[in-house]
Amino acid sequence: MKKFLSVFLAAVLAALIFAGCSNSGNTGSKTTPNPNANNNGNAEGIVKVGLGQNISIAKSKSAEGENGAVAQVDTVMAAVGLDKDGKVVSVTIDNAQTRVNFDKDGKITSDLNEELKTKVELGDKYGMKSQSGIGKEWYEQIAELEKWMIGKTIDEIKNLKTKKTDDNHPAVPDVPELTSVVTISVQDYIAAVAEAVDNAIAVENATKVGLGHNVSIAKSKSSEGDNGPVAQVDTVMAATAFTADNKVAGIIIDNAQTRVSFDKNGKITSDLNEELKTKVELGDKYGMKSQSGIGKEWYEQIAELSKWMKGKTMDEVTKMKNENTNSADIPELNSLVTISIQDYIKAIVESFDNAK
Repeated sequence: MKKFLSVFLAAVLAALIFAGCSNSGNTGSKTTPNPNANNNGNAEGIVKVGLGQNISIAKSKSAEGENGAVAQVDTVMAAVGLDKDGKVVSVTIDNAQTRVNFDKDGKITSDLNEELKTKVELGDKYGMKSQSGIGKEWYEQIAELEKWMIGKTIDEIKNLKTKKTDDNHPAVPDVPELTSVVTISVQDYIAAVAEAVDNAIAVENATKVGLGHNVSIAKSKSSEGDNGPVAQVDTVMAATAFTADNKVAGIIIDNAQTRVSFDKNGKITSDLNEELKTKVELGDKYGMKSQSGIGKEWYEQIAELSKWMKGKTMDEVTKMKNENTNSADIPELNSLVTISIQDYIKAIVESFDNAK
C-alpha cells in the first residue's frame, strides 16, 4: 500500500510540475493576443490621427556685399496617433530646413529640381553629431524625444521641464531620462505635436500612423528688372492612419506654400516674424475659389480627396491619378477635385512607408 501511495504521489507531483512549465509560470488562464493591439503596444488601438506643423523664415538673410541673399524656410511637421484616453501611441516628427540661394545680382544659384530632404532623411549627413556634446545626430535625438512622448497626454508633453542653454537653445529637456540623449531645443516640436492633437480626427480600426511629405523650390524666381527675387518653398504634408490590412483609416493633408521676398538689391521685404499659414489654415483667403471651374477652395477639394481615400489601399490610391493631367481620374471626384494630386499621392505613399 505504501509503495502504491508513493508511486501515486510521484505521478501527481510530476503532472503539477509539467503544468507549471507549460504555463511559463502563469497560474491563471491562457492569454489570447488582442488583435487590435498596435505597433506601440496599446491594446485599445488608435482612435484619432492628427497633423501639426509650424513654419519660420526667421533665419533668412539679405544680400550683403559679395554674398547673395538666402531664404531659409523651416517647416516642422508632426503626425500623431492617439488612443481613447488621449494618450500618444504613435508620433513622428520631422523638420524640412529648406534653403534657396541667390547670387549678389539676385539670380537663383540653387538647383530648382533638386530632391530636397528633411533632417530625418539627411541622417548623418545633417552634420550635428560632430557638434553635439552627446555625440548624437538630429534624427537620433528626435527619435528619443518621440519615444519619451509615447504613453503621455498632450498636457504631460507640454509640461516637459526644459532649460535654456544659450540663445539658440531656449528649451532643452531638463528631465533625467532625456538629458543624456536630447540636447536640441524642443519648443517647436512640442508645438507641432500639440497642434496635431488639436486637429486630430476620429478613425476606426487604425493600428499605425505615418508622416509623409515632399518639398519643392521649383516656383522660386530670380530678380528681373525692378522685381527682386522670390523664394517659394512648397512643403506638402500628410498624416495617415492605416488599418491592419493596410487600408487608409483616415488622412489629413496640407500644403505650406511659403514665400520669402527680396527687393532688387537683395534686401528682405518679408516679415521674418509673421505667423505663416498653410493652405488649410488660410481657408477661403487662399483665393482659389474664384479661379476654380467648380467653385471650390483648396481646403474643400483636399477634404474631398481625403474622404475618397478612406478605406482604399495604396495600390488604389496610386492608380487614381491621370498620368497626362496629374488630376484625379475618378468619376465621383470630377465635380469635386480639380487640383493636381501627384504631390499629395507621393506624400501619402511615404506616410505608408514610414508608418508606425
